[in-house]
Amino acid sequence: MSQAFLKQLASSQNSLAVGGELAQPERSDVYPVGRGKVSPRSVASRKSAVGSAGQPRDSRDGHASGLFDRWHLLSPGEPMVLGRDPRCAIVIDAEQYPVVSREHAVVRALPAMATNLTEQLEPPGSDGGQGSTLLVEQVGLSPAGFERTGRGQKSGAIAGPMRWQLCDLGSANGTYVNGQRLWGCQLLEVGDRLQLGQSGPTFSFEYQVSSTPASPDSAGSESGQPVTISQLFPLISTGSDLTQKAYLIPGIVTVAVVVSLFLTVGQPQWFNGLLASYLSFGAYYFVYRLCGKAKPWWLPLLTAGLTVALLSTPLLNLSMWLFRDILPGAIPTVDEQLPIPLLFTRMLVGAGLMEELLKVLPLAILAGLARYLEHPWRDRLGIWEPLDGILLGAASAVGFTLLETLGQYVPYMTQMSLGSDVDAGQLAGLQLLIPRLLGSVAGHIAYSGYFGYFIGLSVMVPQRRWLILGVGYGTASLLHALWNVMGSYSAFLLAAVGILSYACLVAAILKARSLSPHRAKNFATQFSEHRN
Repeated sequence: MSQAFLKQLASSQNSLAVGGELAQPERSDVYPVGRGKVSPRSVASRKSAVGSAGQPRDSRDGHASGLFDRWHLLSPGEPMVLGRDPRCAIVIDAEQYPVVSREHAVVRALPAMATNLTEQLEPPGSDGGQGSTLLVEQVGLSPAGFERTGRGQKSGAIAGPMRWQLCDLGSANGTYVNGQRLWGCQLLEVGDRLQLGQSGPTFSFEYQVSSTPASPDSAGSESGQPVTISQLFPLISTGSDLTQKAYLIPGIVTVAVVVSLFLTVGQPQWFNGLLASYLSFGAYYFVYRLCGKAKPWWLPLLTAGLTVALLSTPLLNLSMWLFRDILPGAIPTVDEQLPIPLLFTRMLVGAGLMEELLKVLPLAILAGLARYLEHPWRDRLGIWEPLDGILLGAASAVGFTLLETLGQYVPYMTQMSLGSDVDAGQLAGLQLLIPRLLGSVAGHIAYSGYFGYFIGLSVMVPQRRWLILGVGYGTASLLHALWNVMGSYSAFLLAAVGILSYACLVAAILKARSLSPHRAKNFATQFSEHRN
């Protein structure tokens, strides 16, 4: 039975010289690795497959990591993709090897071919060189099972039951075989050195032939792959992956909120407050994952709390006097019928311009404070790029939405329904609370996050600061006003405005990620980019 391996050369990441005798791994130390199949030892943590050079990380089942952290068994049925994308079979550490693309290269098996296939495909007069190889490719067959006999030539001798091919997947920094850059695909020979980029990790292609082929019936019991404790109890072997990849913290928060909701049944204020906080911060977490820039957990809480605190001061009444009494922004009553142009003007001034300005004040406070702080507090609190503005703007919108919903709309709806039944009033308030907070990602969070993008952009392009801020403030206020106006006329138009607002937000996020000076560390791009 023949087996092919990729061996990571941890001690020679910058060297392509062949030297030394290669020790063969024990069968119990090598496991198949491929898309959807992760070995319990060789890739116990997939990022540990290619970690620090010369320092293989320990496995999670108590065994030494010297061999199986660096050996990867190739499976004929599954191509092995190498890259920084977490879906790859061998995941490369993005921080240690920034030259590696998301999906950099792939090693795949080619089926064996008949020994006389060369003679059948060669045109008259062909010498078996490059022309015959091109002809093989044109008819859709790969030149598997042929050994190199010279530069650009193939012979009819089958070297083994399976040949392996390395293909570059359009990587930005190239794939190298024995020091030569690979263009397209190339058959691998035993001892070939594969390097991802000129300064990336290096692998050696190795082949092992066993004299006792394993039968299908004995694959599970006699293959030398015993069931380990970590396989039977996955919880003890996942380690930090639980929090980093499995959303453990959001899961814990969800369970805690559910239990708390059970405990507060019959207490409407506590129940509504818990549910509102969970829904609103859940919407924020969605935006946070889209942005992909790490922020401390307390920063959105601080920003939202600062917004609530500011709106609890006379500043709110002062703003209402300015925008709604002095300026033409008086909010119409329920029974008041206004033509669309007048209604839009009032909503633009009295809701859009006023509320978007109020929500951005905490961002100005934090950004101003950060300028007087030292690193790392300066970086954490400040707004230095569009992603910072989006995240802080969305957090401020969470605070505004919670205060507006719980302090104004829900009490008003409950009071309006109390004339018929207390329970009916509480139900009406809850029915208003849920859609308002679920829709905040296309409402207040969308407006403020979009405005925050322009605030961060103005920091990166200070010479155009006021133009950028003006466009952002006006656009966010315009979307806000459109939502308020369409709600009075058509549910279809209201949905259209919500979709437009959400599209503006995610478009700003995508653009902010591409502009970010820390794009290489952005965790969202690992799931959204196919390759560099």
